[in-house]
Amino acid sequence: MNWKNSLNDYTNYLSIERGLSDNSITNYSLDIIKLINYLESNEINASPITISKTDIQQFIYEIAKILHERSQARIISGLRGFFDYLIFENYRVDNPMDLIESPKIGQKLPDTLSLEEIDTIISQVDYSKAEGERNHAIIEMLYGCGLRVSELTNLKISDLYFEEGFIAVTGKGNKQRLIPIAEHTQKTLQNYLDNSRTKVTIKKDYTNIIFLNRRGSILTRAMIFTIVKNLVKRARIEKNISPHTFRHSFATHLLENGANLRAIQQMLGHESITTTEIYMHLDRQHLSDTLNKFHPRKNM
Repeated sequence: MNWKNSLNDYTNYLSIERGLSDNSITNYSLDIIKLINYLESNEINASPITISKTDIQQFIYEIAKILHERSQARIISGLRGFFDYLIFENYRVDNPMDLIESPKIGQKLPDTLSLEEIDTIISQVDYSKAEGERNHAIIEMLYGCGLRVSELTNLKISDLYFEEGFIAVTGKGNKQRLIPIAEHTQKTLQNYLDNSRTKVTIKKDYTNIIFLNRRGSILTRAMIFTIVKNLVKRARIEKNISPHTFRHSFATHLLENGANLRAIQQMLGHESITTTEIYMHLDRQHLSDTLNKFHPRKNM
């Protein structure tokens, strides 16, 4: 078995058996490709079946020189999963990653935006341009529904249930969930659908896709990042802001205003409640204020 065939089989397994998204599969593939490139550049003749722990250790040592700890940990995790797959398929009897430890990394706490900062970002939308209404709707959907970028770009008109006050979202692993949509967010999205979107010549395959580029095709993830980056820059907000920041802010603001953590988990589409619990750290000041306001010994 060579690297090309094993990588192709592995990506098929991730897609068919595990139901991972295209983005996740691409990331796993890139981790393995980094290892393949290392072996080729160092003229190491090792197949997926014969590669040794020593070869792997040397590869990890090399990437540690150029990548930060979080990237190293992701690659190690990705490779461990790949070799576990080879064991599962009876190509190997051992995992060369077993004795390799991931670097210790602290919990990365997500950045958040205040409501005032979100309003400031929205105020920078240029409505004189054809994409103005669309960009406003994008920000409102990211923050108002807590969507991932991939969920936003793939959102369809047929996923909208405005009369019931919900949208249907397809998340990781092609799992679908219903998310409430507030009247304000719904109004902004409907405004885009009724006006500027109707002026786009839509390509045949994308008539059901909500957010389109000027050529009538689906927006890319990179374009969503660019839209957010440009608005944040014009708003002069000195934070490391990405589309995902609006999702973090969605969860944080819900928690601060008393929402149940389980309900937030369901809206975010987290498989485990422990993933949602990361937002608890952002609520510390709110928890202190709650204690000072409601505890019977607050004034003693």
